[in-house]
Amino acid sequence: MTTTPETPEIPDAPGVRGTAEVQDRTGPLSRSFPGSLRPARVLPGAQVSERAAVGDGTTVWELAQIREDAVLGEECVIGRGAYIGTGVRVGARSKVQNHALVYEPAQLGEGVFIGPAVVLTNDRNPRAVAADGSPKRAGDWEPVGVRVGRGASLGARAVCVAPVRIGRWAMVAAGAVVTADVPDFALVVGVPARRIGWVGRSGERLRALGPGSWECPRTGERYEEAEAPDGSVTLRDARP
Repeated sequence: MTTTPETPEIPDAPGVRGTAEVQDRTGPLSRSFPGSLRPARVLPGAQVSERAAVGDGTTVWELAQIREDAVLGEECVIGRGAYIGTGVRVGARSKVQNHALVYEPAQLGEGVFIGPAVVLTNDRNPRAVAADGSPKRAGDWEPVGVRVGRGASLGARAVCVAPVRIGRWAMVAAGAVVTADVPDFALVVGVPARRIGWVGRSGERLRALGPGSWECPRTGERYEEAEAPDGSVTLRDARP
């Protein structure tokens, strides 16, 4: 069995269920998701529940599994062998790379990048059996989720141990193990993950302009440090 001062932006269930192209070597075939505006694309071998909502322009690659009541926004890419759990919400234009495991009740904002083999867990104290040795059933434990804010990126093989929140535009390094909330724009690395700097919307590491003031070397956007409600340090857009 496997969540920033601002609450990550999580997509509402879009009215985008409809016909999805299921492609094989002989050409596209039609598969029904009632109510869509234009086809999504589901490759042969992918398992997409009829109760899942798949956004316009989304591609689901072979061997991926999309469970019941999951919601995928528009123009998402779900890679080969990826798993999207029951009721998980994935914001528009997000990418879930090959063999990533996104367990319910995770919620991903728009434009999120989930790297290859990333795991978003959902059980803080996992056990196969109860204290008396009997098998644990679905009702014997309470799932907890990972929440990922808009534009955030999780590098290959990162693990988020729920419940944690990944802030907007934050970046989690490959192989990191996240056990605590990550602020907006934070760059975190290691086991357990710790902040070593800040990144901008472009993904570039920010350079210091002075105490608490930062600039993106690519775009020139400026940011300033601020105190979060919990007393931790976060980053926000610099005021004009």
